[in-house]
Amino acid sequence: MKDKEAFVKRADAHIFLANDQMSEEVSPGEVSSSFMYGLTRFNAWIAARSFETKEDMIEGKEEAIEYFLKEYKQMLEQHLDEHIEKFDFNS
Repeated sequence: MKDKEAFVKRADAHIFLANDQMSEEVSPGEVSSSFMYGLTRFNAWIAARSFETKEDMIEGKEEAIEYFLKEYKQMLEQHLDEHIEKFDFNS
């Protein structure tokens, strides 16, 4: 990662948008589902751009899926661990 500060700033911008979308009518779960749907569409597009042909994409599909699953799992574990360390039911 070239610039961690810029990385975190971009991530925070997405989180701020998600927070702004929550309301009495729109639950955190609904926003999360939309966020995840958008992320998967974007990641599929990123993966698709890395292939030269449809056949290459078919061949590399499972590898791309495994990459994104591994990265997501690592990040989710890290953030859940941070919440566990700072757990406060009222926050």
